[in-house]
Amino acid sequence: MKSSATPCTPTILKMLTLIFCMPLFTQGQFIRDTIDTRNGPYTAAGIWIHPKTKELRDMRMGPFVNLPDGGIVTVDTTRCLISHDNGKSWTSYPLFKDTAAYSIRVERALIRTRRGTLILAFMNEKEKSPFKWRDDIHDAPDAVLPTYVVRSTDGGRTWESPQLLHRDWTGAIRDIIETKEGQIVFSSMMMRHNPGHHTVLTYASSDDGKSWKRSNVIDLGGVGHHSGVTESTLEQLKSGELLMYMRTNWGSFWETRSIDGGVTWTDFRSTPIKASTAPGMFKRLKSGRLIMIWNQNLPQGKSSYPLRGGDNNWSEVYQSNHREELSVMFSDDDGKTWSVPVVIAKVTKPNAQVSYPYFLERSPGEIWVTTMFGGLRLSFREEDLAGSR
Repeated sequence: MKSSATPCTPTILKMLTLIFCMPLFTQGQFIRDTIDTRNGPYTAAGIWIHPKTKELRDMRMGPFVNLPDGGIVTVDTTRCLISHDNGKSWTSYPLFKDTAAYSIRVERALIRTRRGTLILAFMNEKEKSPFKWRDDIHDAPDAVLPTYVVRSTDGGRTWESPQLLHRDWTGAIRDIIETKEGQIVFSSMMMRHNPGHHTVLTYASSDDGKSWKRSNVIDLGGVGHHSGVTESTLEQLKSGELLMYMRTNWGSFWETRSIDGGVTWTDFRSTPIKASTAPGMFKRLKSGRLIMIWNQNLPQGKSSYPLRGGDNNWSEVYQSNHREELSVMFSDDDGKTWSVPVVIAKVTKPNAQVSYPYFLERSPGEIWVTTMFGGLRLSFREEDLAGSR
């Protein structure tokens, strides 16, 4: 698809609809044996987990960042939380002077910069409007859910006043990085209207989060309250270029790239990474490998999955919302090729899901994965799961 920051034309949307309304088939080399959940191990919540993983019992959801003294930091709705015993106990500090004005939603992103500043990007639940989707116009015209950032320069004990970046409905904030050049970049979303659909954008800061520059808005069209491009994850490649993967309804992640530190995004295209309509988490490990944690569009070993959408209210196309398995894969060549996916968690109860992952490399090669949906909390060693290709 030709690079553009404008919506897809009706002709392109019609072509996408014809292509992606078709049933989903097997993913070739990405398919391995079907997971047998009759044998454990299981988490306390009954989720099957890979034998080479370990449950992190009673851990918070995250996201987490490491502190230089060995501690970890996370947040909840109004507090910064710090632990020095791997999450067994927490010390809390208020994030806001006025807790009646701010409340952090669960979709959020947290980073500690190389200068030691903690930066939290979040949506403010207190200012969220009712989401009144109207099937007759395929839109929620008055939807509001603002994007904010807030900083701490003393390790999370005190926090500055939050900065409002936009008031448009923000479907989710998923990821934040610091580039080799010291640029802080986080991914956000904006709902667009007439008809309603979602778009992706980023904010970039070259002064440790004091001020922010908005990128071009990535709008590839769509019709529906779960349509468009959404919930993105990003990382810097060895070349210095930024690569961002976006959730779509089109059977795979779509990608876009930036050569100016997240200010401008171009080259929007589909990828070979088959994905459900759920977000992934894409990071560089201390080893130099890339890791992807996500929901494949089909259960492992299966050739089909029930589709939803196609009604111009959920989405304009039929799509897989498979969230029953969480998978991991690795790349040794900066994303050109990936290892065979390994399922690390699978639900065992009806109508359950394990999705919306957060990621922390607690120590070199020690990986923590938690999820917003399903309550998964586990760890594994990179060397135990990175060998399959």
